[in-house]
Amino acid sequence: MRIVFWRVDFQTRGPGEALAQIIAERPNTQAMAQIIAQLSPDILVLSGIDYDLHTTTLRAFRDQISALGPDLPHAYAPKPNAGFPSGLDLNGDGWAHGPDDAHGYAEYAGARSLAVLSRYPFQLSALRDFSQMLWRDLPGALLYDGAQDSQLARHRLSSVAHIDLPVVLPNGATLALLVYQAGPPVFGDHPDRNRNRNHDETAFWTHLLAGTVGLPPAPPFVLIGGSNLDPHDGDGQHEAMRALLSHPDLQDPQPTSKGAVAQADPDHSGPPKTDTVDWDAPQGNLRVAYILPSRDLRVTGTGVLWPMLDNPLSDILAQTGTAHKPVWVDIALN
Repeated sequence: MRIVFWRVDFQTRGPGEALAQIIAERPNTQAMAQIIAQLSPDILVLSGIDYDLHTTTLRAFRDQISALGPDLPHAYAPKPNAGFPSGLDLNGDGWAHGPDDAHGYAEYAGARSLAVLSRYPFQLSALRDFSQMLWRDLPGALLYDGAQDSQLARHRLSSVAHIDLPVVLPNGATLALLVYQAGPPVFGDHPDRNRNRNHDETAFWTHLLAGTVGLPPAPPFVLIGGSNLDPHDGDGQHEAMRALLSHPDLQDPQPTSKGAVAQADPDHSGPPKTDTVDWDAPQGNLRVAYILPSRDLRVTGTGVLWPMLDNPLSDILAQTGTAHKPVWVDIALN
């Protein structure tokens, strides 16, 4: 079974624009569908696709992908925090209606959120959604200087969503998908708030596996998502990512690519072969996308789709408009 995670970017300016691009079969959406079809996933986790109540955008994109081969009939998108107003001045700039005052940073409700497409059905009766958990309720939460009680009473931990979504496998067993997307560590008017929140969004999973924020997931499971956090380089508090990568209940298959090595940042300390995004300076190339299976699963293949510049796939990937590269992991179902 192949699991793919990809942070896509429709570069939208308002609600409905991503759907319009898909319906019009714009070059960027066609290129995204081509890349996904090339990878032929059984489970596809997308970050950066707009949320709407009836998953119309997601289903339209699913149909565009299916026209090229992969059949992913089951679609799910959790209601995200991105862009949904909190009603408070969360970033302390004196204005309560900005994109950084929403439960998760976004210019409009549902912008650049999370979705899952699958060859296998979901067991929605067993879904666990932690997205509304308050940041202050995380054990050892870092929070931020100057945080007021009125802010902390509404400030959610998740920038987008944290979910535990089981899928039913052909043999009747279930595989839990632990899915999330964290916000970037440094941006806006309150950088220490966002840096600490980014840390805690990844630290959440360490607490869940320990049973301190809910029942730990029963294996087998796979943790999938974008942490916006490299274990060695770039902004952010790297210890949260390193703790998760070394967790005894998880394995890090370390997907790699030759393209990342060819475009390595010489001043970075982490291994360039595992990088998943080619941001401009000062961040540079980093590893910020992860697929971490539980220890009991057997990994049979991995990779980051970061082709060499002379590979035709490199041109198609450039047409998508996203700096992020798809990450894939193959696991044995037996």
